[in-house]
Amino acid sequence: MDPNFFRTVVLMVQHNEQGALGLVLNRPTETTIREAWEQIDDVPCPAEGFIHQGGPCEGPLMAVHGDDAASEIEVMPGIHFSTDRDELNKLVADGNIPMKFFVGYAGWTAGQLETELEDGGWLVTPASVQTVFANDPDLWTKVMREISVSTLYKGLNPKVIPQDPTMN
Repeated sequence: MDPNFFRTVVLMVQHNEQGALGLVLNRPTETTIREAWEQIDDVPCPAEGFIHQGGPCEGPLMAVHGDDAASEIEVMPGIHFSTDRDELNKLVADGNIPMKFFVGYAGWTAGQLETELEDGGWLVTPASVQTVFANDPDLWTKVMREISVSTLYKGLNPKVIPQDPTMN
């Protein structure tokens, strides 16, 4: 019911006994990476794309990216997280590495996310490199379809499906 998370796709960056940190993948702002970078540094910025609103909590400029050499946290193979200015400089200077930049993040205190999951507040599916780096305005709809299909298939028992579909 929280409007901060209405129809969002959240990448869980870190989740442990101290709490959780996630980034909303499908809330681009109107500010480009290049525009933001001009305010931060004199280094030219060949990187394309928009800064995303990662969540309601304030934090430093953050990035998820595909460069393990610039990684502070490996989220999963092929997806890394960084906030270090020097590492972000390297990412921006390269411009060819898959990346998304964020202002703000979604944060949960110890046990808070577990409670929300138990209460049915979230639908969960494994992340993929394609989903994380997609610049798709319909990302939420596509992820919901994936969740629906995988849930449906789990409930189907092929042994009870009739050969003739008209018998259903």
